[in-house]
This record gives sequence, C-alpha cells and structure tokens, in this order.
Amino acid sequence: MEQVTEKQEVKSKFFENEVKLFGTYDYNVPVEDITQMELIAVNSSKSNVFIPHTSGRYQVKRFRKATCPIIERLTNCMMRHGRNTGKKNLAIQIVKEAMDIISLVTGKNPLETLLKAISLGGPREDSARTGSGGTAKKSSVDVSPMKRVNLSMYLMCTGARKASFRNIRNIAECLADEIIACSQGAPSSFAIRKKEEIERGAKANR
Repeated sequence: MEQVTEKQEVKSKFFENEVKLFGTYDYNVPVEDITQMELIAVNSSKSNVFIPHTSGRYQVKRFRKATCPIIERLTNCMMRHGRNTGKKNLAIQIVKEAMDIISLVTGKNPLETLLKAISLGGPREDSARTGSGGTAKKSSVDVSPMKRVNLSMYLMCTGARKASFRNIRNIAECLADEIIACSQGAPSSFAIRKKEEIERGAKANR
C-alpha cells in the first residue's frame, strides 16, 4: 500500500520578514526632497518600527533627532501643552487613527502622504535680527533643511490641535485633514498658510 505523504507548507512567522508601521503600512517609500533625505529617518533598519515608541535619547546630542523614526517625531509633536505631556500612548493612538483615515481617504500609503506634507510644509525663507547694540534690523535668511522638517511638523500638529479645539471632530480627524491638505499644498492647511506668511515677511525684509 502506497503511503501518500502530503506536503505541508511551513508558513513564515507573523511579521518575520518585513517590519510595517502598526503592522499595516509599508516603509518602502521614497523621500522626494533631496535636501531632506539624510534628515528624515524612514526605510532604514533602525527607523522601521512597528510602534513609534523607541525610548531613544535623541535630545542628547545635536542633530541626533534626525535618526529618530519620522513617525515617532510626529507622535512626540502631538504630546503638546502641559496636560498632554508624557501621554505617549494617547499620542500613538491619535497618530494610528490619523494614518488609517489618510489611507482610507487617499487610497495611498499614509507615510508617502506624510513625507510629501513634511517637504511642503516648512518655510524656505525666514527673517532674522541682524546688527548689534541699538541698531537691529530684520534681514531675510534661508532656512536649513533640518529646521524645515522641524517647523513643518510643528505647524501641522499646531494646526490640528487648534482645529480640534471646541469642535465635534476629534484630533485624529483634524490631523489627518491637516496632513492631506499640506501634502497637496492647499491653502486650507494651517501649515501652508503659516509657511506663506513667514515667506512673505522674509521677502519684505530682503
């Protein structure tokens, strides 16, 4: 009697091959802005994480925060204003919900939308005080790529926070709206409006 040996497929372990954000979103997205490639930590062995909570000490040395996963930097930006300080689990939930909304609305990888928003949301020109002593005048200066990344995230989170205050819509929806609008360069975005205002002031001080 012939014994039929059935081949059993050995399934690879869950999540063994690829790390995805929240187990859903692929990290394989390009950074379009060439100046920000080194400053946005995405799609590298260290910055690909399931949950944006690495407990790293990124503030110890100058520019070390560039190695912090970009989604974690967004999460940390959401922990603002005294009453929310240190509530990282809450911030992670907000970001997760926002990513889900972006994915549903755009039909694209939300990380792609976020990177586009970050490259568009930061001002390229700003005003700085020059001159010493009593003679101080404002003059126009270029903004460094690092500062642009920082400002872009700060403005997006501030816009989302202001939009959700005394509003029926929760902060995750407002954050998703802000990121989508910013990635399209739409004037409905708080970050885009602020960026244009800063650049307008800088242009006047040239």
